Amino acid sequence: MLVQALYSWDVGGTDLVTIEAEFHTDNDMSKVDTELFHTILFGVPKNLAALDTAYEPYLDRENKELDPVSRAVLRLSCYEMLFSIDVPYKVVINEGVNLAKTYGPTDAYKFINGVLDKVAIEKRAVEVAANRRA
Repeated sequence: MLVQALYSWDVGGTDLVTIEAEFHTDNDMSKVDTELFHTILFGVPKNLAALDTAYEPYLDRENKELDPVSRAVLRLSCYEMLFSIDVPYKVVINEGVNLAKTYGPTDAYKFINGVLDKVAIEKRAVEVAANRRA
């Protein structure tokens, strides 16, 4: 759901309060961690520069040339990579890949996987190194 909400924000320019209200109205949120949904929905725009800076060096094109779904997945995943240190980087990458498979264009998941792997090496260097030694 977060990918769809971030997509709506990025493409439609709709304000975050309206997007959040619409998701609560239009979707069954009973199985959604609504606090986490809120935190990430508002956290991505608040930290947009840091998130885009985290993944842009690993793109093969300009950020603005990415399809909006891939951009939403990268921003969501980088938010978790940078600000949800309790979530293992492998879980973040796996979630990003699965979201890209579900919502993204054909083969976007391969691109997302490569970019997020490089972000993890830079932003979670200690965790990645410890995982490689194990």
